[in-house]
Amino acid sequence: MTPSQDVDTLNVPNIDDQEGYGNPDTNPLDELPGEVEMSLFDHLEELRQRIFYSLIAVAIGIIGCFFAVKPIVQLLEVPAQGVKFLQLAPGEYFFVSLKVAAYTGIVLTSPFILYQIIQFVLPGLTRRERRLLAPVVLGSSVLFAAGLVFAYLLLIPAALNFFISYGADVVEQIWSIDKYFEFVLLLLFSTGLAFQIPIIQLLLGNLNIVSSQRMVSGWRYVIMGAVVLGAVLTPSTDPLTQSLLAGAVLGLYFGGVGLVKLTGK
Repeated sequence: MTPSQDVDTLNVPNIDDQEGYGNPDTNPLDELPGEVEMSLFDHLEELRQRIFYSLIAVAIGIIGCFFAVKPIVQLLEVPAQGVKFLQLAPGEYFFVSLKVAAYTGIVLTSPFILYQIIQFVLPGLTRRERRLLAPVVLGSSVLFAAGLVFAYLLLIPAALNFFISYGADVVEQIWSIDKYFEFVLLLLFSTGLAFQIPIIQLLLGNLNIVSSQRMVSGWRYVIMGAVVLGAVLTPSTDPLTQSLLAGAVLGLYFGGVGLVKLTGK
């Protein structure tokens, strides 16, 4: 080997070109690390397996919750403050138990379902998108749980107190157990979903779809949307419950704006 044989003569690739730093138009954060080519059939087969595993986990969770459904039912009856519940049709409580077990089983197995979703989409995410994955998953889980607690401790008691006090001097408070749990479960899950607003904002901001300044500039529409969302998501018609949820939505929205600003977007 003579001194005249340089790197180009030996056909050794430039490290900068391998990592994307040699091209000023290529950002390493926009690359796909460890990219593996898969056929459409392989993608569909992996999707089938992920769905199958998720359904098995949900089925096991629902069956397990069904055998322990009585304590869950008693816990959800606490906000009713001693109101008597009636079974107005044969098997009504049985179907209520199935419904409660299904909702609870889905909640308990949601981390496993989320894991399956992440494992499926992870190969198609760039380094920039993968950096958002952990805070988005953790934040979404915490906010959903916070929404359930908020609904259980504030929204449901507020709505029930309104209905109980409104007709206390006219009618005796004896409710259908099916209608009650339909009301409670719907309010719990709609509130949990509403608490995902900051996560959506974080994704929109970091994907350069909407900036924090634009989010703030549309505050009038946000207030109107929060009022409409509070009216739509709450199964009750009392103004107190709708106002509480609308206020929570506004707080979450402007908190999400602050979070997007902290990320520099």
